[in-house]
Amino acid sequence: MTVALQIRDVPEDIRDALAEAAAARGQSMQAYLLDLVAEEAKIARVASIFADLAPHRVIIPPELDAAAIVREGREGGFGVDRDSYS
Repeated sequence: MTVALQIRDVPEDIRDALAEAAAARGQSMQAYLLDLVAEEAKIARVASIFADLAPHRVIIPPELDAAAIVREGREGGFGVDRDSYS
């Protein structure tokens, strides 16, 4: 099901900027605004998911950042004897 939305009292300069953006994308104002509203709704849904997961976040110590792990692997080989794979 779809519903109609209406925005009142939009200043002309804003309407003109939106019309230019829509034209630049080869879209009608309707299609362009629907894309904008859909993108905002998606962002809101994702933000809600992140907020729901916030209590489960874990602080990762700085020494476990990706660069440090890769560096350790390159320098120390994680204790793997590479000669046994030759």
